Amino acid sequence: MLIRRAEAAGGFATVLAKGDDTSGIILVQCSNRGDPGPLLERRFAMTGGYIWESVGPEDPKDGESAENYRQRRRDADPDLWIVELDIADAPRLVAEWAALT
Repeated sequence: MLIRRAEAAGGFATVLAKGDDTSGIILVQCSNRGDPGPLLERRFAMTGGYIWESVGPEDPKDGESAENYRQRRRDADPDLWIVELDIADAPRLVAEWAALT
């Protein structure tokens, strides 16, 4: 659904790594016209439900550190989904999608 919403809004989205269909954590690499933005991770909240948090390197433009973070997370959790969104204000799109799910 996230990919379809991004494409419908004129952006690009792709799955970089496929995880478990029912229990995989989702990691979203946000970009705007190829300019790297925040790395967002959906996590289960202690209060129930899910929350989205900014994770990874402090500087989202540090591509090598971001890739190393994604690889470490994938190595630690093979059920992890990694999705790349390239659209203006990708974090807003993620928040809208999260509200629907």
